[in-house]
Amino acid sequence: MINIKIPAVDMSITERTQAPNGNEPEIKAIHGFIDFHEIPRDKGGIFMFYNINDELLFVGKARKLRQRIKKHFEDTVSPIKNYRDEVYRIDVSIVEEPMDREIYETYIINTLQAKYNIDKVFYK
Repeated sequence: MINIKIPAVDMSITERTQAPNGNEPEIKAIHGFIDFHEIPRDKGGIFMFYNINDELLFVGKARKLRQRIKKHFEDTVSPIKNYRDEVYRIDVSIVEEPMDREIYETYIINTLQAKYNIDKVFYK
């Protein structure tokens, strides 16, 4: 039997509004999120979208995390386009190896039973 452990979360952002602070420039919110700049631009990994009740909504992988996560909130063909307002928290795990990302994504989708993933599902 293969023993797989879900990678540790390297960073997490939540839906929030910006508190006005002097000279700080205003950050335009994208579906309630203003902290996309904290997600690494040039790192690959796994991302997980959760709702306010900590239910896993969607799991994805990306070669460039920030760009891919933002695309889910701006794209018209994203699998979560009808559920964007449900997303409250985004967890990110840095995983540089493409094969590892593929394995972790499939494992997390099926172990934690992501609500809106339709590909790679074996538990239904």
